[in-house]
Amino acid sequence: MSEEIKLELKKPLDKMTAKELRQLVIEKIPQITGASGMDKETLLASIKEVMGITDEEGSQDKAYQDQISNLKKKIKELQAQKLDLPKSEKNLRQTLRKKIHTLKKRTRRLSAR
Repeated sequence: MSEEIKLELKKPLDKMTAKELRQLVIEKIPQITGASGMDKETLLASIKEVMGITDEEGSQDKAYQDQISNLKKKIKELQAQKLDLPKSEKNLRQTLRKKIHTLKKRTRRLSAR
């Protein structure tokens, strides 16, 4: 895989969806096989390897990824709490739903950076 590939992309690889990445691999990068069964992270790693792109350690994205993973853990905990509550606890369930919604919004904002 010494041959480097130059592609004209409309948006950065990290911002592309898994579906867009699969389509890109199938159409333009024949060196990568099995793209239809790969998840987004695997596709990104494969594409970057073939294109010769290296990730810088300590990049800004890495810091955001840690924050996002912590927020997602908190969301899972709140969802479990909400499921454990009886139907009669409507106010508490509503409060948890709003907290979950707020945390999800925050993860979306962080991933957009």
